[in-house]
Amino acid sequence: MNERLISLLKRYDELTLLIQDPALVKDQNRYKSVMKEHSHLSDIAETQKAIEDLEKQVGDTKVLVQEEKDAEMKELAKEELKELEAKLAAESEKLKLLLIPKDPLDEKNIIMEIRAGTGGEEAALFVADLFRMYSRFAETKGWKFEIMNSNDTELGGIKEIVFSISGNNVYENLRYESGVHRVQRVPATEASGRIHTSAVTVAVLPEAEETEIDIKQEDLRIDVMRAGGPGGQCVNTTDSAVRITHLPTGCTVHCQDEKSQIKNKAKAMRILRARIYELEESKAAAERAEARKSQVGSGDRSQRIRTYNFPQNRLTDHRINLTLYKLELIMQGDTAELFDALKLSAKEELLQSSASTGGTGSGASDNDDAD
Repeated sequence: MNERLISLLKRYDELTLLIQDPALVKDQNRYKSVMKEHSHLSDIAETQKAIEDLEKQVGDTKVLVQEEKDAEMKELAKEELKELEAKLAAESEKLKLLLIPKDPLDEKNIIMEIRAGTGGEEAALFVADLFRMYSRFAETKGWKFEIMNSNDTELGGIKEIVFSISGNNVYENLRYESGVHRVQRVPATEASGRIHTSAVTVAVLPEAEETEIDIKQEDLRIDVMRAGGPGGQCVNTTDSAVRITHLPTGCTVHCQDEKSQIKNKAKAMRILRARIYELEESKAAAERAEARKSQVGSGDRSQRIRTYNFPQNRLTDHRINLTLYKLELIMQGDTAELFDALKLSAKEELLQSSASTGGTGSGASDNDDAD
């Protein structure tokens, strides 16, 4: 048992005693923090207990194999030993992944941006499809989502949509969605039945708290204007739309979904904070990952990460060579298998990197992309 595991198990015992103290509930912030840490450590403690139980069973079964005289019973013991050793190996691998230090960004809420790329109206229609996929997945997780800005087309597509998702470990589940998503299908606007290839880009930004990013008022240029779009209340009637430019970075955010200029400005500032926060995190991650490349990728928006082939009901994630023939279900929000595979691949990559460098790893944010 390594030192890190011993330390974590000791901490788990301390927290188990602490949560029995009635005084803890009086401080709700501390209570939530303690319960969250205890929940994570309980997974480690339970896995370690399972390993110890399996090790004892393996030892007892090995003795039985050696001492058993009856040939049939000996063979049964050998089969049981194989099963126990397989379970032990699986639990040991699970524990290794649990011991990788959690990335503090994993617990953050996100702001997601989806934009139509090549493909014209068909790309805009696919933006709407992806938004529906992510929002339905969010519903299955009990997360909340809020549209912050959108630019709809007259045919029901969306040129660009920006929305927030908040809940437990949102960034951990969706961080690997950044990049180019390619779609192959017969567009609704195609009369000849010919398959088109279009693309959209997705960006996933961990949402920053006001205290995490210091944005000086003198670094901002704020413009107000009339909202535009294909009709709707307040469009082109009031100066409610807001555009904020952060002069040092050149980041520009435009919001017009709310009727109120004040509300649009507040949403624009949330998006701006997230974009600047992402810029700073990306620089830090690039420095940490300078000596290695990650299989899953850093979330580079120019990286083609996935293909959605509707005629074959097939989804392929190119980073982890995963192909699923359940595209229809995935587009309805059944994405857990895909997202879990991406998280597992990232952890395994981090584990291999840690083993090769003799370190303990610093979390999934160390990832960088590789084609």
